[in-house]
Amino acid sequence: MTDQTWAEWHAEHERDLADPHGFLAITSLNFLDATPRRFPDAPGEWSTGPDGPVVDLADGESLTVDGAEVTGRHSFGVLAERSSVFPAFGDAVVEVAKRGGFDIIRPRHPENPLRQQFHGVPAYEPTEKWQLTGRYVPFDEPRDVTVGAAVEGLEHVYESPGRVEFEAQGTPLALTVFNGRTPGSFFALFTDETSGVTTYAANRSLAIDAPAADGTVTLDFNKATNLVCAYTDFATCPLPPSENRLPVPVEAGEKIPYERLP
Repeated sequence: MTDQTWAEWHAEHERDLADPHGFLAITSLNFLDATPRRFPDAPGEWSTGPDGPVVDLADGESLTVDGAEVTGRHSFGVLAERSSVFPAFGDAVVEVAKRGGFDIIRPRHPENPLRQQFHGVPAYEPTEKWQLTGRYVPFDEPRDVTVGAAVEGLEHVYESPGRVEFEAQGTPLALTVFNGRTPGSFFALFTDETSGVTTYAANRSLAIDAPAADGTVTLDFNKATNLVCAYTDFATCPLPPSENRLPVPVEAGEKIPYERLP
C-alpha cells in the first residue's frame, strides 16, 4: 500500500462520515416503548410494540417512505437486528432501527453542528511496519459472542466464525473476528496500549479481507478506524470482546477525533 493509496482510502472514509445524513448528522438517540412520544427533532408521535415501530403523524405532518408520502398512522413492521430504514422529511431523515433488541429512532439533520464543523480525522502516518500477515483459524462451529455497547445497559451479539493469529513487536497475538460486509471477509473490534492515550479509548475496528486458500490474511492496521461512538454520544457501537485487548501499542490507523480532544 502506497501513501497515496492510503490517502485516497482515508479521504473516502472521511467523505462517508460527512454525508448529509451520516452519523455526524444525528441529533438525538431515542429508545421507543409502548408509550407514544414526540421528539423535537422529528415529526410524529412514536411508539413500538410486538408489531414493530409505529408513527402517528398529525395534520400537516408527513414522511417520505420508499419514495411515497405517508400521513396519519404508519407501521414500519418488525425490524431485524442491526437493520435501519430512513424515512425523510424536508432535508432530514429519521433512522428507524433495531439495536441490541431495542427499537430506536435517530433523526439526522444535515445542519447539525457536529457535521458542519467536521474537518477530518487525525491518523498516524501509514507505515509498512503495521501491515502484518496473519493466519485465520476457524472455530469448529461459529460462536455467538456477546459484547457490551457504548450505551450503558445495551448488549450486542455477533456471530464469530473464528480468530486471526499474528505477531506484532515480537508478541504472539490473536483477534476474535466477526463476519464482514462481503462474503468471506471479517472485521475485528480491538483496543491496544494506545487506547485512551492517542487513540479512542473504547474501540477501533479493522476490516480484514477474506483469507487465502492456506488461511493467510493481511492485517493492515494503517486502516484501523474509529467507530462512530468516537464522534457522537448518539451511537450504540459495540465494544470489543475482552480477548481483543492487545497488550502492545498499535501506533497506526485513526487517532482520537478532534471533537473528543480536551
